[in-house]
Amino acid sequence: MEISASMVKDLRERTGAGMMDCKKALNETDGNIEKAMEYLREKGLASAAKKAGRIASEGLVEAYIHGGGRIGVLVEVNIETDFAAKNEEFRSFVKDIAMQIAAMSPRYVRREEVPQEAIEKEKEILKAQAINEGKPANIAEKMVNGRIEKFYTEICLLEQPFIKDSDKTVEQVLKEKIAIIGENMNIRRFVRFEMGEGLEKKEENFADEVMKQIK
Repeated sequence: MEISASMVKDLRERTGAGMMDCKKALNETDGNIEKAMEYLREKGLASAAKKAGRIASEGLVEAYIHGGGRIGVLVEVNIETDFAAKNEEFRSFVKDIAMQIAAMSPRYVRREEVPQEAIEKEKEILKAQAINEGKPANIAEKMVNGRIEKFYTEICLLEQPFIKDSDKTVEQVLKEKIAIIGENMNIRRFVRFEMGEGLEKKEENFADEVMKQIK
């Protein structure tokens, strides 16, 4: 099948991948646009690690307000070029990340950002819980190492289950988007405000509310 310039342009606009990569993907998939997107994804996943060292200083700051102003999120996600920052795939991903933060209330982007004192405090709590469960001190110590991993999945954005596909972590989805778009990406920082945070209030499940909006 002859691959036209318009087909290459369409695939490039959908994925942000390079022109030659798009042309090759279409050639390999007989011009099937959906299969070509899958081809680029699979090809890119293998090279996503290579892109990690490339500078990503363009991007987008996304704002998300939930529940009539009860929760507000600002998140900055970086990408290599201004062109890719305008890509619909990228913009949709950034919006999803803002909603993820609203729903799951992470405290840090990645585990390297968690202060050591916070980790030590959590370990003390986990060890005390294990001992209260009747475990000997040496066994309790070993249990802490496993339970601290769960702690990271709760407070670190990249390690949380993705709200649109809980079989994947946010980091896995990020790598998939790097593969599709063909540029390095980085979730740099975020801030989350919740109305009345720190004040006494009734229990509310914001995660369920946000999930209803994306279904």
